[in-house]
Amino acid sequence: MTSDQRVVVVGASMAGLRAAEQLRSAGHAGPITVIGAEDHLPYNRPPLSKDVLAGADPATAIELAEKLAFRRRASTADVEFVLGDAVVSADLAGRTVTTESGSTFAWDGLVVATGLRPRRLSLPGPAAGRHVLRTVDDCFGLRSELATPRRVVVVGAGFIGCEAAATLTKLGHRVTVVEPAGRPMERVLGADLAGAIQRHHEARGIEFRLGTWIIGCTGEDRVDGVLLGTGEELPADVVIEAAGSVANTEWLDGNGLDLTDGVLTDNHLAVVGAERVVAVGDIARFPNPLFDDVPRRVEHWSIPTDTAKRAAATLVAQLRGEEPADTSFAPIPSFWSDQFDLRLQSYGSPALADEHSVEEGDLSGLPAGALIAYRRDGHLVGNVAVNLPPARQRELREQFSTLVPTA
Repeated sequence: MTSDQRVVVVGASMAGLRAAEQLRSAGHAGPITVIGAEDHLPYNRPPLSKDVLAGADPATAIELAEKLAFRRRASTADVEFVLGDAVVSADLAGRTVTTESGSTFAWDGLVVATGLRPRRLSLPGPAAGRHVLRTVDDCFGLRSELATPRRVVVVGAGFIGCEAAATLTKLGHRVTVVEPAGRPMERVLGADLAGAIQRHHEARGIEFRLGTWIIGCTGEDRVDGVLLGTGEELPADVVIEAAGSVANTEWLDGNGLDLTDGVLTDNHLAVVGAERVVAVGDIARFPNPLFDDVPRRVEHWSIPTDTAKRAAATLVAQLRGEEPADTSFAPIPSFWSDQFDLRLQSYGSPALADEHSVEEGDLSGLPAGALIAYRRDGHLVGNVAVNLPPARQRELREQFSTLVPTA
């Protein structure tokens, strides 16, 4: 590896920043260029559906991005950030990427960190008043419509949808959540905990329409209601689409990669079918031997940092003409979610379970605390703590790392 070998990181989110930091930590001394579609430096996204959505300041999206910006390590002071110019294509054989403006960047090593975008619904009716919640610009645009009490329909009862619904209900808005696939967050949490959370939220004013979907919006210049598959029409001044995500992989089309769900990598985070290319964050589909050998994407908070460290070590080894270290990469996924007076903290992958049990507390009294364990074939694959103290949560993480068998 020479000091003039250039690494290009495509994606200027948390994953892209962590990749740059870890490349320096792994010994890469050459130039690093991080290219992002947004105009903002990497910033913290989780507060967008909670504290930031509820707050009155700052006054502009730029100020909001600056407030949420991650603090950069001194080791990345010389990293070049190219912002507001999305990469639209890549030639992996020729080792170049091209941006929307027509700029071309050559690289010796490439990091795929383009993450996800919200899935937009194709619906008849007006578009004004329909929002998603992924970026600071999304959040600022939505918040600007909520100065007075509104009738809000949230499409999707996943974590983002439920967090936004709880936040807006506390602010005095009338919120209805529409979800065709079961109770709130049921795919991850299971029917029992999901049902308890639904009852908790309903007691605080959220209405749910489950087992149906939106088939259209009503209104002239902007939304004033939504039509459901049941024939019901719900009044709505604002619609929030929280109907899942789409991996930003289009720029990699034509290179022979497996892009069926994110970017397929091996356990080293090396992109399968490419040379000197790694993937980080929630776009990477990799096998985790904590569970099995099935490659999966993981959208949890911890994954950008975990994958960046592994991917950087892999890429630096490849740039040196060496094989990556023969060690197993087995990160423990973790996430948290704040909704009303509940804090959910999870370790592992509860969605993989075929059974679950309440180990502590009572689901009828979630604010007092509860612990749910998730097992597959009798083996622990995840747990979810509700309102347990931080010390207990740390114990659960430590226990999880020793209890889950390797595949």
